[in-house]
Amino acid sequence: MIIQIIILCVIALLIVGFFVIVPVGLWISAVAANVKVGIFNLVGMKLRRVMPRKIIFPLIKATKAGINVTANQLEAHYLAGGNVDGVVNALIAAERAGMDLSFEKASAIDLAGRNVFEAVTMSVTPKVIETPLISAVAKDGIELMVKARVTVRTNLERLIGGA
Repeated sequence: MIIQIIILCVIALLIVGFFVIVPVGLWISAVAANVKVGIFNLVGMKLRRVMPRKIIFPLIKATKAGINVTANQLEAHYLAGGNVDGVVNALIAAERAGMDLSFEKASAIDLAGRNVFEAVTMSVTPKVIETPLISAVAKDGIELMVKARVTVRTNLERLIGGA
């Protein structure tokens, strides 16, 4: 009788330990979204001290948008200190705008310290910067008031060259 109770406690501890180590809910979300990621990949991410949520949710988003990236690419970018979600959002925006932006280029821009999503959106819709009103008075007393508008558009190729 006591041995059966001990065996049941050990089995219960093993089951609890399994659910602590393996993010089963995240794996079910990935499978339901038709993302090909194995449960052992999720365990490997935990062992490499990578938060599986930071990889799987952007991977689901990219897969649903038709972007071809792998969990290994996203994990490598995460381990390099990059913003995985921002890069995926930029790839989706670039694909919707008909721009040719690869994962490698987007991750290079991100690792250079730039906001990739903002760069892509500014490349599609330029930003207009307006200067404050500047006034000057000539010798003959005529006052000249000037306001300048500058249109800023991101050139991704040049930005990538700087990265």
